[in-house]
Amino acid sequence: MGADSVSKLFSLGFLVVVVLLGCSQLIQCVVTYDRKAIMINGQRRILFSGSIHYPRSTPDIWEDLIKKAKDGGIDVIETYYHFEGRYDLVRFMKTIQKAGLYAHLCIGPYRVSCLTKASALEQTTSLSRILCLYSVAEGNARFSEKIVGLMKSENLYESQGGPIILSQIENEYGVQSKLFGVVGYNYMTWAADMAIQTGTGVPWVMCKEEDAPDPVINTCNGFYCDSFTPNKPYKPTIWTEAWTGWYAHCMFTEFGGPIHQRPVQDLAFAVAKFIQKGGSFVNYYMYHGGTNFGRSAGGPFVTTSYDYDAPIDEYGLIRQPKYGHLKELHRSIKMCERALVSVDPIVTQLGTYQQAHVYSTKSSDCAAFLANYDTKSSARVLFNNMHYNLPPWSISILPDCRNVVFNTAKVGVQTLQMEMLPTNGIFSWESYNEDISSLGDSSTFTTFGLLEQINVTRDASDYLWYMISVDIGSSESFLHGGELPTLIVQSTGHALHVFINGQLSGSSFGMRENRRFRYTEKVNLRPGTNRIALLSVAVGLPGVYSRSENGTVNVGGHYESWNTGWSERRSHESSLSPDSVSSVEWMQSSLAAQRPQPLTWHKAYFNAPEGDEPLALDMEGMGKGQLWINGQSIGRY
Repeated sequence: MGADSVSKLFSLGFLVVVVLLGCSQLIQCVVTYDRKAIMINGQRRILFSGSIHYPRSTPDIWEDLIKKAKDGGIDVIETYYHFEGRYDLVRFMKTIQKAGLYAHLCIGPYRVSCLTKASALEQTTSLSRILCLYSVAEGNARFSEKIVGLMKSENLYESQGGPIILSQIENEYGVQSKLFGVVGYNYMTWAADMAIQTGTGVPWVMCKEEDAPDPVINTCNGFYCDSFTPNKPYKPTIWTEAWTGWYAHCMFTEFGGPIHQRPVQDLAFAVAKFIQKGGSFVNYYMYHGGTNFGRSAGGPFVTTSYDYDAPIDEYGLIRQPKYGHLKELHRSIKMCERALVSVDPIVTQLGTYQQAHVYSTKSSDCAAFLANYDTKSSARVLFNNMHYNLPPWSISILPDCRNVVFNTAKVGVQTLQMEMLPTNGIFSWESYNEDISSLGDSSTFTTFGLLEQINVTRDASDYLWYMISVDIGSSESFLHGGELPTLIVQSTGHALHVFINGQLSGSSFGMRENRRFRYTEKVNLRPGTNRIALLSVAVGLPGVYSRSENGTVNVGGHYESWNTGWSERRSHESSLSPDSVSSVEWMQSSLAAQRPQPLTWHKAYFNAPEGDEPLALDMEGMGKGQLWINGQSIGRY
């Protein structure tokens, strides 16, 4: 289903979390914490959260996504922020509140843009990173104050009777702060203090930031967080990102790469192990992933899909058995809540790889977790004078210290397979080929050497032209039966189309594992002046730690000075609006019969299929490009 990653959901965005409301909209609540848990009006809570990045879906399905999350036992929703349309944070937060859930609003991460620019554009000098952080701090303050002010104006904090019970500043900054030394640490403490000064009336957290200063709570992100402890004994143990899918390269699926899946048995085991050791807040990242619409995918060669093997899939459909098994896990743990938040566990060894964590209160509440850490063998253990069978790598939950109501390895939910069915619609296509010979001097500028693409385009386009004129004398041997000259292009990525005198000569590209590539092909040049045009193609921004460098080009053994012109033809994007199709000359064509050619637009009209099921477009057989529906960019393919 990798090619079917386009649905009716058009969106993207910043970070938020949601939980069952303990207070009405008109009642102001007090949110604090102690070492055991987040406390709402003095009541400790075990909270389950799910990340839903609302701009990666459409407003029409927000309510349905939130309802499914609530029905799955989720207390909290996490999302990124934006302002208008599908980016309407206020509308999303009010939809959360209407469903009776809480929210955790995450603000940031500004420094990621700083590191990306410093590494990609300025090649990561110490001074550039430091100066960038100072500029980021100023922007982060304005940014945070604007978001907090907006939330306050709509009475959306729990202290105002709204749904927001937590706020987060920055994101996974800890490791990267070490790149900046003392300046990085000072920025972190400044960001924490700035956040506190906004006066939200709810606690703040920092994820993967072991130095988070009081009263900010440091939290864990990862596949397993049972070994995590907060940096102060009076702070609760919070897991802000429990990753629902296996992944490589920073949680993203790459074009042409495998679709990583995490068995729900392992995820449930990880969550139960975290809770049994005193954890009280778990956020699934993601609970619904959605789609990277537009050009918003988070790195080179990252697909439009942000499905993440989440309990609610990219199309907004329930993924079984993951959704149902986690729902039963939540129900079972909530049956233990009173004991879990009241006392610390007594840990008993039941075998070489088996343990019991028992929570027993003076008021006779008792809950037990029986764990088997052996990855291969089942175990039969004796606990409270009763025998229990534990499958490999599993935890059994006993809300009364006697009866097992859930085991993480035993899935009782039927597996459901999604199937995308063709709509049987036949599109009538029209095409338009851009005229590359129209790249005139007015759109170019001349430099010596190759400029870095992202630095020139500032991410306003995926494309940049590099052009040069080469004069060939009539006496050259290859014009008289000799061997043709070789064009060699070395690039740091991501893809390249080579045009010789206006005709496509060849293409080459890198991969996410190795973005560098080398284009080496014979070229057919003519006597006189020849125009070599290289269309460099970006497939996402550089990662935080990556460096973009200049490429080199060799024609006939001589390096040349280059005439560098940027052209994306963005003026033609508006031609996909029904009101402006006459701005270019479209030709009737068959996609199957066409020879693949870069810089070709294709257009078709279709009626939306009946029903409200998710709609996907299968781009199998097409090359690299972008796709619009009714003027909305739904991503790269």
